[in-house]
Amino acid sequence: MPEHPLPASLPAEDRGLSPHTGYTRAHWETAADRLLTSALRYATPGQALIDLPGPPSKSGVRSDGLEGFARTFLLAAFRTAGASGKDPHGFLERYTAGLARGTRTPGRDDAESWPEIGHHNIQGQPMVESASVALALRLTAPWTWDTLPADDQDRVEQWLRGALRHTPAPNNWYLFPLTVAGFLESAGRGDAETRGAIERGLGLLDGWYQGQGWYSDGDGRSFDHYNGWALHMYPLLHAHLAGDRALLDQLGPRLREFLEGFALLFDANGAPIHHGRSLTYRFAAVAAVALGAVTGVTPLAPGVTRRILSGALRHFLDRGALTADGILSLGWYGPHEATLQRYSGPGSPYWASKGFLGLLLPPEDPVWTATEESAPSEGRDRVLALSAPGLLIQTTGRDGLARLHNHGSYKLDSREPERAPGNPLYARLAYSTRTGPTSAANAPDNHIALTVRGTRSARIRINPLSAGPDWLASWHRPVFPEDGPVLPSARIESLTLARGRLELRVHRTVGVPAGTPIHHSGWAVALSPEAAAAAEAELRAEIRLDGPEVTSQLLGLHGWQTQRTVRAPQGTAYGPWALVPELTGTVGEDPADAVFASLASLTGEGDPAPLAGQATAEVSGLTVTVRWADGTRTVVDFGNGVRTLPTVTEVPA
Repeated sequence: MPEHPLPASLPAEDRGLSPHTGYTRAHWETAADRLLTSALRYATPGQALIDLPGPPSKSGVRSDGLEGFARTFLLAAFRTAGASGKDPHGFLERYTAGLARGTRTPGRDDAESWPEIGHHNIQGQPMVESASVALALRLTAPWTWDTLPADDQDRVEQWLRGALRHTPAPNNWYLFPLTVAGFLESAGRGDAETRGAIERGLGLLDGWYQGQGWYSDGDGRSFDHYNGWALHMYPLLHAHLAGDRALLDQLGPRLREFLEGFALLFDANGAPIHHGRSLTYRFAAVAAVALGAVTGVTPLAPGVTRRILSGALRHFLDRGALTADGILSLGWYGPHEATLQRYSGPGSPYWASKGFLGLLLPPEDPVWTATEESAPSEGRDRVLALSAPGLLIQTTGRDGLARLHNHGSYKLDSREPERAPGNPLYARLAYSTRTGPTSAANAPDNHIALTVRGTRSARIRINPLSAGPDWLASWHRPVFPEDGPVLPSARIESLTLARGRLELRVHRTVGVPAGTPIHHSGWAVALSPEAAAAAEAELRAEIRLDGPEVTSQLLGLHGWQTQRTVRAPQGTAYGPWALVPELTGTVGEDPADAVFASLASLTGEGDPAPLAGQATAEVSGLTVTVRWADGTRTVVDFGNGVRTLPTVTEVPA
């Protein structure tokens, strides 16, 4: 992949201190300075708005300008607070001027005034930005807030209090008023309203906690990067800054447990897992890793912490995340529309600022002085089943690649109906650090679907079933587009077992009419049209797609009758064109003909061995026996009834 380095000279690499990335604290400071300098070129004359180039979000241009200000102000705060107020470029002076000007006449239609804070879906985006403004003020108070005249302080407070007096979205948004209230209390302006906002946010957070360090983002089972860059970050950083020992003792162990698994989801090449919405925030994914070091509640050694932090920053800076003039683009590496949401505007990518939270650690902290160590995804192969969120993590040491098998996360609360086609960033069976999902308009990767009356089903609400040390199972109701078929009694049970680079995928249909076509796809690979044409020409029992960085393989073991590759012309975040491997079968009358097994693999190893010969499968009734090449047997038993939980038994060679 061609590299597009940061458009400014970075310090020389230090491979002695940082043998994996070459990055030191000086690289982080330089990167922050360049990001801020580039963004501030687009500030209004009064510094109150930063109108970055690009298509507007659904909230409009003025809200986008506030977003550009608030999110880069947070970056400036991490940069200067961690340097004890040293600000050689004068960033804070500009942001302080912008604060005073933007809150002088909120809501006025002029070049500088900030929009007022409203309810979610009614001018609600400024509430999100209020949290960045408040946190930045809390971190830099001696050099920003304390320098404002009393009248300006009053106006800033009045604007911020709009976050306490309007209704947030029913998810992590309740932590924005908490963050605003935390700043106001730290500034000596606390009252019943601020106390209420903090207690309300912490109470909801407790209700969202599901275990193993994972929160659902509101009601339902939405598990994604918001766990790290919002649900852990805001309340725990508030507790740390307030010196609230009781709250630290309550929330700290959750973060520690979260990091034990989450740290595996960073590739040896630095990439975070490509799963969930708001991925254009990119290296904000490391915020929780930095938070663990800042608060002292991390299971990671300092050298491992910096390895993950610097690996992610370098990964994106080397791969074109910045435009030619140094602006973070709306996308993943470069611009990529399918990565975005309706709320994404030109300033949105600057929530990547959260990735710089580690700059709060002083230069003498071991995170900056220890020698870099290997990432958790390097070394031995690992499988970690997180039954609480329904996520199965699989890493392989030879290539440092991380995969996330999804048997419990979906973006839907309990009040919402299931609607096809679903969100590709949640609905897939698996995600990785080197592949992205295809768009909703293209053939889905890592998917299981029925075809009824020419229409394919979607996987929307994912219900966990059972779990083991190296496997997870779930079920979903096949959902068809509006005015399409309805199969109220149908369900598909799915099980993934990870073994090295191999993935055993077993599906069972329940209540599905005999004769119904069923399709299962594997890992999509971004390819050039020429490479795609060559792959399509090879029709074998095992589908193999060789991309620039990965090889995807898919082999039917039982129940699948045909195989092919399907084009995804919109590509993925990893390339503009992609192919998807797909197996097709038919649901039969006999119970064994309602069970389908396959073997999949995604690897960065060169010329991986064929899947044929790695395993074979026999099905008797609802029991699948898989014999591995080393003589071990895996027995998957779906039981005898609809409500029986799948079980897995491992029989040694």
